[in-house]
Amino acid sequence: MSDIGDWFRSIPLITRSWFAASIAVPFIGKLGLVDFRHLMLVPELVYNKFHLWRPVTATLYFPITPNTGFLYLVNLYFLYHYSSRLETGAFDGRPADYIFMLLFNWICIVLLMIPLIMSVLYVWAQFNKDMIVSFWFGTRFKAHYLPWVILVFNFIIGGSFVNELTGNLVGHLYFFLMFKYPMDLGGRSFLSTPEFLYRYFPNKRGGVSGFGVPPSRRPAAQEQAGGGGGGGGGGGRHNWGQGFRLGGE
Repeated sequence: MSDIGDWFRSIPLITRSWFAASIAVPFIGKLGLVDFRHLMLVPELVYNKFHLWRPVTATLYFPITPNTGFLYLVNLYFLYHYSSRLETGAFDGRPADYIFMLLFNWICIVLLMIPLIMSVLYVWAQFNKDMIVSFWFGTRFKAHYLPWVILVFNFIIGGSFVNELTGNLVGHLYFFLMFKYPMDLGGRSFLSTPEFLYRYFPNKRGGVSGFGVPPSRRPAAQEQAGGGGGGGGGGGRHNWGQGFRLGGE
């Protein structure tokens, strides 16, 4: 048991909390300690009866049955593996930025478990698109294709691809707005981590280091002069917290 405890404590904090809650909530429903209907998202009960816990529990709840148990375990592994890599890689030492990514994806995804996991996996794959990954039966390919391979895999074992497709699309939306458009294409920044998250989750130096880095900013966008620009500077570049770039150099 001490080995399991050591392994669990080795998981980075944000992923550990999400992973533990994604085990606890489904089993609470499975064991009947709480009626599973109280864990699911029912919008009229949120708005009319103020069941404010439902948006959270609906994201963590998964109906475990003999037919869905394997799919649940597979996605639980994806959560642990890719969220850990992303938190200790591209978001190393930047818990506020990682929490903001999860919040953004969570809201866009309509608060469901599998799409949120897939959105995190998609973002990790974009940071590591040229890495060769191994999948079932020894197949190997670039990480860029991993979200779509998993979409097909989950469709085969679960009979649906809507959740996986939703997660991929939301992950793409976040990555495009946060990194691709402002950094690679030289456009304005539409997303930035709220300042209050930095107050509660300050940046840390000397983290675990990394899998993946954000796209390089185009030189022309980097070298633009700052003084005298019209419009009060409202479209300036996003400052990643406390003076060093997300993912490091």
